[in-house]
Amino acid sequence: MTLADIRKDYLSRSLSESEVAPDPLQQFDVWWNEALKSEIEEPNAMTLATASSDGFPSARIVLLKGFDKKGFVFFTNYKSYKGTQLEENPKACLVFFWKELERQVRVTGIVQKVSNGVSDAYFKSRPLGSQVGALVSPQSQVIESRQWLEKKYDDISFEAKESDVQRPAYWGGYVVKPVIIEFWQGRKSRLHDRIQYTLEDNGKWKIERLAP
Repeated sequence: MTLADIRKDYLSRSLSESEVAPDPLQQFDVWWNEALKSEIEEPNAMTLATASSDGFPSARIVLLKGFDKKGFVFFTNYKSYKGTQLEENPKACLVFFWKELERQVRVTGIVQKVSNGVSDAYFKSRPLGSQVGALVSPQSQVIESRQWLEKKYDDISFEAKESDVQRPAYWGGYVVKPVIIEFWQGRKSRLHDRIQYTLEDNGKWKIERLAP
């Protein structure tokens, strides 16, 4: 089999303008709950695409940790490569792909840091090992070896048993505030359903169908 031979026809569902909610966050909530019920492994995994000020793009998988009418929240090291890009160019795109449901959601928006209180609360909810990991890792920087990283982890883990670990100032959350959200439903013969919401100047969402 060659790469050209790998193909799949999508047959299970459809999506029409008359079915979707008037607000994309409401529609995402519907699809999100269906993804949870379908027992997809890590339905909160999403591709985060960013770009530096000179236009070079970068993408990686991160985990959604919350969403509401304000947008989609994830947490990371602010000094990481994605953090640096978001500082230079606070715009991003998120992509969820739930292959078991033959669905994709694409979110394009403006990115802001969440409040310190929100970051503190989430950091405290993490397992101790994950808290220590945030302290140990100079994320995206070159390090000398795996052994160096593990020794640093062991040293801090030993000390962390004695007191609560505090969130470092360089670690916290971002919220992606959407301006465009597209819902993609796979269909037969590549005639997929694509419904796009665009935020207008008056704060309302315009709903349109896109060609597959």
